[in-house]
Amino acid sequence: MHLSKTLTLLLILLITQIGVAQNSVTINGKIVDSASNSPIEFATVLLLENNTENPITGNTTNIKGEFSITTNKQNFFLQISFIGFKTKNIKDFKIINNEVNLGSISLNEDGEMLETLVIRAEKSTTEFKLDKRVFNVGKDLSSTGASALEILNNVPSVNVNIEGEISLRGTSGVQVLINGKPSVLASSEGNALGSITASMINKVEVITNPSAKYNAEGTSGIINIVLNKNDKKGLNGAVTLNVGSPTNNSIGLSLNKRTEKFNLFSQFGVGRRIFPSEGISISNDLTNNSTLKTTSDSDKQEDFYNIILGTDYHINKNNVLTLSGHLAYEKEKEDALLNYKSSTNNSITDEWSRTELTKATNPKWEYELQYKKEFENNKDQELLFSALGSSFAKDKTSNYTNEVITGNSVFTPQQTTTDFKEAEYTFKLDYVHPISEEFTLETGSQYVITDVTNDYEFNDFINNEWIIDANLSNIFEYNQKVLAGYITSAYENNNWGVKLGVRAENTDLFTLVKNTNQNNDQNYTEFFPSFHTSYNLSKKVSIQAGYSKRIFRPRLWDLNPFFSFRDSFNQSVGNPNLNPEYSNSYELTSIFKFNKINFNLGIYHLYTTDVMERITTFDNQIRIRRPENIGTKKTTGIELNGKTSPAKWINFNADFNYDFFTRKGSFENELFDFESDSWSGKLTTKIKFPSDIDFEFTNQYRSKIKSVQGSYADNFYTDLGIRKKIAKGKFILNLSVRDLFESRKRESTISQTNYNVFSESSRGRSVVFGISYGFGEGEAMEFGGNKRF
Repeated sequence: MHLSKTLTLLLILLITQIGVAQNSVTINGKIVDSASNSPIEFATVLLLENNTENPITGNTTNIKGEFSITTNKQNFFLQISFIGFKTKNIKDFKIINNEVNLGSISLNEDGEMLETLVIRAEKSTTEFKLDKRVFNVGKDLSSTGASALEILNNVPSVNVNIEGEISLRGTSGVQVLINGKPSVLASSEGNALGSITASMINKVEVITNPSAKYNAEGTSGIINIVLNKNDKKGLNGAVTLNVGSPTNNSIGLSLNKRTEKFNLFSQFGVGRRIFPSEGISISNDLTNNSTLKTTSDSDKQEDFYNIILGTDYHINKNNVLTLSGHLAYEKEKEDALLNYKSSTNNSITDEWSRTELTKATNPKWEYELQYKKEFENNKDQELLFSALGSSFAKDKTSNYTNEVITGNSVFTPQQTTTDFKEAEYTFKLDYVHPISEEFTLETGSQYVITDVTNDYEFNDFINNEWIIDANLSNIFEYNQKVLAGYITSAYENNNWGVKLGVRAENTDLFTLVKNTNQNNDQNYTEFFPSFHTSYNLSKKVSIQAGYSKRIFRPRLWDLNPFFSFRDSFNQSVGNPNLNPEYSNSYELTSIFKFNKINFNLGIYHLYTTDVMERITTFDNQIRIRRPENIGTKKTTGIELNGKTSPAKWINFNADFNYDFFTRKGSFENELFDFESDSWSGKLTTKIKFPSDIDFEFTNQYRSKIKSVQGSYADNFYTDLGIRKKIAKGKFILNLSVRDLFESRKRESTISQTNYNVFSESSRGRSVVFGISYGFGEGEAMEFGGNKRF
């Protein structure tokens, strides 16, 4: 029972407080458990009109169970509720000197509701807000031992391919946030999302059309991962052990201690993962009638360690100070074998193999200081300041040797070393001010500093010594500062809401390739307006509409002109002269809620300029991919998400997306004008069996899709999970199987006039068994530490 009245945006400073009318009435009281007489924190207190029962205002109780509400209405009654307790209405009270003192109010437990809540809490649910959708992770059965990437792949509208690339409605360029802020843990540079595990995630917010409050980064939208923070009183915790095949072994511990002033929270994890992968590539030079076939087989081993420590300090009922830190450390070892067969006119001319041994260490850490102030007379008035620091490093060495099987090829051993360091600092200030019960202003600012150095060295073994190849070695420096301010205003009553906002962002970017002194210095300011509205046609049907302007800035590896490569015939390089993409996003969504069926149907349109595409050039069987700004893209699509429970023992969740797009552009006198479409579907079935046994399986399909130079093949795969509860949920046994039929593959083709290339990669089936135990007031939970699929 939550009164939604947000809608606001930020600019950089202040908004003054509005005084309460002189004839206002203040209601005070304390909510306690009738059985233990202990205070109930976070109980909901609503003020309703006597005649219409329409909400007037509301509040929640503090850590002592106390509440205070002020209103200028005179004809009202109170409704008090809390999960697991019977709702109580209070209509008999006296107003003395504009004040109502209710003293202690007892709530009785609702046994039937508690039983229902146990079932519901296990299911992932989707909520709809004015400008976003919220996916509550719950306890998905197939998430045992899973990483954040795998959790995201189960979220409606989101897809994560086999390489870990995230797309939203089929479009890449997604901005991933952690607790509403940029984070090294959400960086794509080192698959750092794998440090976030299923048990750490509370909910995922999918924002396809973000308001001006959010970063303008990400042309297809924003995904915000909100982490858990256990707040139960006393000492609580859970311990989990996972074993899997291929090797997927880990142990995790979660501890939480809550007192009246402090909430201490922590998580610890350690484990080992092995990620096997296979691939094949066939390239045909149509001019010389030659073919190169490459097969690859690799095993990547990762030992990982995770530590999260933090505390909330409740200075008083209106002020909270939070300090938290996250340390992750990974040791990598990878063995890879590539086999090559070169032929001309269908006759093999050369055959050789290439072995790789890579070792790396990846320390990453993050710390945050946050201050939150709530105001005495209005629970929705809030000031929030946060300072976030993070670091990610990689110390990597790769050794390559080649062995000739057939032919006269001559190779020398090679070695590459990478010393990568990234530091990011984010300072954020947000202020929410409800001017009235329906009208809210929100303003704030953000400053993000990103500083990166990548020292890459390439060596050949000549005359019994390692010789640096200056043409393939470099030191690349990247520094970006983004200063933003926003302001939004929102009006929302029981049936209708509207939110307007504008965000200004100044970007100061500097890159430098030290060995060539090639630099790129950019400084630009852009404004990003947004508009959202919603209307409730009835209690069961509502509609939403939205517009926003977005930007997608080139990433570090898009700009770095040198890129570490394993396969000397298949290389990737960056482009330091890339420009950002800009998009205008429009969408209209209708939401339908019936007894056993809930679904939303939406249409959307996205227009993007300076689209970044990876263009492949081909010369003497060597393929080089480089990002370029190529023209425009118009995408129009339809999306359907729904869920139904035809019976208490079964539940279905479905997600369907279809889009049609038009590409226009040219590069080096070659036109890239074409039209195409694609569709994807996802169906999750959850079944409850007797004896507390649950079963879940998910089927996903993505159709073939045309690319600038070729196409990506369609793909279908299945995940499943089984869970058994013991001792009323204190013990939980889990079994999860991902890619049950080993059908999840990434298959692509490049078709050009003078050459064509076919590529396929896969990782295979993964099976994980886990056992969890919860102690204190804690519940059994799953812990996993996958770095990626």
